Amino acid sequence: MRGGGRIAAVAFLLAALSWAKADVALAQQDNDHTLQAMRDEMARSKSRLELKIPNTDQPVRPFYVEYRLLDLDVREIVTEFGTLLSSIHTRNRFMNVAARVGSYKLDSSNFVSDDAFRGFIGPTGSVGIDRDYDSLRQDLWIATDQAFKEAVDTYSRKKGYLSSLARQSDIDDFSKAEPAQLIEPLETPDWTGRNWEQEARDTSAVMRAFSQIHESRVSYYLVYATEYLLTSEGTEIRQNRRFAAIEAGMNAVADDGVPVNHYYATYAVRPADLPNVEMVRKGLNVACTELMALRSAPPAQDYTGPVLFEARAAAPLLAQVLSPAVNGARPPISFSPVLEQMLTGLGGKSDWVGRLGARVLPSTVTLVDDPGAKEFKGTPLVGGYSVDDEGVRGQKVTLVENGTMKGELMSRRPGPDFEQSNGHGRAAFLNDAKPTMSNLVFSSSETLSPADLKKKFLDACRAEKKSEREYCLVVREMDNPALSLLHQDDFSELLGSFGGGAGTGDRLPLVVYRIYPDSGREEVIRGARIIGLNTRALRNIAGIGRDNFVYNYMQSQANGFAGTALSAFGSAQVGLPASVVAPSLFFEEVEVRGERAEAKRLPLLPPPPMTASK
Repeated sequence: MRGGGRIAAVAFLLAALSWAKADVALAQQDNDHTLQAMRDEMARSKSRLELKIPNTDQPVRPFYVEYRLLDLDVREIVTEFGTLLSSIHTRNRFMNVAARVGSYKLDSSNFVSDDAFRGFIGPTGSVGIDRDYDSLRQDLWIATDQAFKEAVDTYSRKKGYLSSLARQSDIDDFSKAEPAQLIEPLETPDWTGRNWEQEARDTSAVMRAFSQIHESRVSYYLVYATEYLLTSEGTEIRQNRRFAAIEAGMNAVADDGVPVNHYYATYAVRPADLPNVEMVRKGLNVACTELMALRSAPPAQDYTGPVLFEARAAAPLLAQVLSPAVNGARPPISFSPVLEQMLTGLGGKSDWVGRLGARVLPSTVTLVDDPGAKEFKGTPLVGGYSVDDEGVRGQKVTLVENGTMKGELMSRRPGPDFEQSNGHGRAAFLNDAKPTMSNLVFSSSETLSPADLKKKFLDACRAEKKSEREYCLVVREMDNPALSLLHQDDFSELLGSFGGGAGTGDRLPLVVYRIYPDSGREEVIRGARIIGLNTRALRNIAGIGRDNFVYNYMQSQANGFAGTALSAFGSAQVGLPASVVAPSLFFEEVEVRGERAEAKRLPLLPPPPMTASK
């Protein structure tokens, strides 16, 4: 047996060496010198990089160095009412160097000092787009020097702060991982298949039929990317990633001067998979029609009672509520208690951590995240990948089984419950990798047909409401203000009133109907805001439908948003593709706050006439 095992090990080693040689040959064949430049500079850094600190006996050396490079080929086309506003085609390459000082137990990362977050991300900058060996090595040399010196400084600050604490955490700062090798053939972007500018004009022209729309934007965002990752542990990655988006925002003003907004978004794993003009026009027409209904709708009133979230709304609701809950990594060590309060307010701390084996959802519910999934019953999922942004292969994780918590999403930053990464350290555009959802599927062993679920909801409504004039609420779509609000000032104003409650359960529904249980009459309302719908509320779901909806969206990677309850408010420019699959959900009691928006002055003249949509 020992001899057979030795032979097998030798055979495996020979096979690995042959694969490595094949990968090097592939990189050389396509005239890409990026990995070779990264390898050579990494070898020099590992053997020679050190810093002598005064009054110390031993020089300091990094125990881990990481080179990441992102090669982006992007087209962005923006139109309004059938007119081209801009069309930009860019090619850029960006690098990021990270160095860690100390050890896997305690290193220079994961620390927020008195002069902000330092040490987890090394210097980032642009590099030449022609894959030149010499210029890239020069850039990596300077960036490695800066990252290492910054890591030494941060490590000193961190140790000084920890020494002042009465009790320090026993959780490691960084977990070990098996080195991964994945060298994919370079993918050449293909822009010839469709006339994207004409498609953008044709789709946005549908809004000409809605003269009460004040502003609108339809953006096509098409990305081809090659990602490189090289670490001092031996990981070597070159993989192709691509995605495409059509995002539209539109706003109007109600007759009482209150602004109303709506949006449309669709995502695909590659540009060629985006829907055609006719399908996009239909989607935009639905959004514009709903916006006009909101414009003439009565304002919402304060309400507490049964609420039915149809599948189209339930999936984005779960994306907001569960995003921080499934994150198993410990948060950064904070020099200032203000940051701790901010993270709590934004929902940046998981309230599921430390609850392994406890019931966190109804006993019939199972929650699974699978980065290897490509589709759900024929509908594409956009959140998939082979290797995460820390070089760990993505694993299928059962988070909740029969209502009981079984797992968490992990990056290489350990947490209280798990030490090792399960391949969910994700980031967009070289940001800090965090445990992030990929393709999340919410399922139940006991479900009701849409008709039976609505009947159960209406029966609860009748039991709750005594007067025939009373009503209950149905939520048909949730808002994404990152898309529906077209101006940064409006978005900042919203965050000022809403962001602090996101962690405790404030939610923004977009399309909400009053339904009168005796007559069945429905009436759209505007300006509702849900209060207190958090992970604890999910334990009390009273009914689950059989009408699964695939919600493809972008998780925001903007500073302060990633990993919090606000991460569901993403866009293609600063987001990470993800998918949530969920059915309709019925809650017996939800608190809803009525409209609080301030009216603005109406235009003095009616809108000018527009020609019909082309």
